Amino acid sequence: MANFNKVILVGNLTRDPELRYTPKGTAIARIGLAINRKWKSETGEMKDEVTFVDVDAFGKTAETIGQYLKKGRPILIEGRLRYDTWEDKQSGQKKSKLGVVMEGFQFLDSGGRGEGGAPASARPAPAAPPSEGSDAEPPAEHDDVPF
Repeated sequence: MANFNKVILVGNLTRDPELRYTPKGTAIARIGLAINRKWKSETGEMKDEVTFVDVDAFGKTAETIGQYLKKGRPILIEGRLRYDTWEDKQSGQKKSKLGVVMEGFQFLDSGGRGEGGAPASARPAPAAPPSEGSDAEPPAEHDDVPF
């Protein structure tokens, strides 16, 4: 059976990136993304729907995200879905969440806004895989597919 796990999302950051490092020094950035959808109902009324997605980035990509992005900035993200499960420490209940692991991105504005800014687009090279036993998730390799 064939498998394919790829997502492409465009949205705005819901908060400033949370950048931290593993004990081995691998950068991890966690961002929240809001993706808006507008449509017209059967009655002709305009409707809005917002989907919130948590995204994790690793390595050099994480450092770039942490350096240049702030709450409200638009971004295009390429990545893959990841299903996480854990046990809640307070209630003992099993919890789960579907999120995205970033494999590439593009800034969608200049980021200037009087703050210096970054290049209009960026696609950092994939980070080197973490050493064995590292806490970080290794970046998945991908091919650029023309559309």
